[in-house]
Amino acid sequence: MTPTDYEYLRKFLKERSGLDLSPDKQYLVESRLLPLARKASLPGIPDLVLKIRNGDGRLATDVVEAMTTNETFFFRDKIPFDHLRDSIVPGLIQARAARKSLRIWSAASSTGQEPYSIAMCLKEMGAALAGWRIEIVATDLSQEVLEKCKAGVYSQFEVQRGLPIQLLMKYFTQSGEVWQLNADIRAMVQFRQLNLLQDFSHLGTFDVIFCRNVLIYFDQDTKAVIFERMTKGLEADGTLLLGAAESVVGITDAFRPISDRRGLYQLNPARSGRAMGGLMPQPLKVAAAR
Repeated sequence: MTPTDYEYLRKFLKERSGLDLSPDKQYLVESRLLPLARKASLPGIPDLVLKIRNGDGRLATDVVEAMTTNETFFFRDKIPFDHLRDSIVPGLIQARAARKSLRIWSAASSTGQEPYSIAMCLKEMGAALAGWRIEIVATDLSQEVLEKCKAGVYSQFEVQRGLPIQLLMKYFTQSGEVWQLNADIRAMVQFRQLNLLQDFSHLGTFDVIFCRNVLIYFDQDTKAVIFERMTKGLEADGTLLLGAAESVVGITDAFRPISDRRGLYQLNPARSGRAMGGLMPQPLKVAAAR
């Protein structure tokens, strides 16, 4: 791959997916795109680049899907799901008692482990949510991984990563060497293709947004734009959950971190101008971003 080809791919991937590749990541591009070039019966990456330049839309989509990271596993990092079960949802049950409905967005669902972890977490709450309308919306850039999401079929390796054995036996059915999520859990999640670089106001507003381990691949300006859009998609007393290596600090003042709950954020009322209701059973201690 020539330096010119690499620069073209860097610009193309940033425009299409937000992926911000540094100049020293050429080896990563080669390792992921060479197999794609061979699959397309092309001699190498320069030929693949030429076809994209000439308007091959299918190949362009394949390149984006090959380069966007889909690493995930059930109950990843565990603590965010503990917060969801122990404080976020109990607080929302109080705050939403009149309407009895919750909307949760998994903004980078990959192959479905995150939204299905959310679904199992809520299912385990049982009677506390009896009679409630629960809507979990899971979005991802890749149509290929969304198809896997909808099927809810996972290998032995995938179900062994983070999934407690009791939940495996309770909510999955084994078929040969794979496991399929039961229909009642799959029915709790709606999957939609979405590029976070584009407007997502059509999704409506949510009580909880999971946007974990995806923004680390974007540059600061792109992160700022996405956070700004999310202020319109989160209820005034809602919660934004980011990955362990992600933060709003130094990027936006639209959100402020929740003290003692790493990775959890709420809208900054001084910035948004929206009144905030109570989310947790006890008043939240919110730390100033610094």
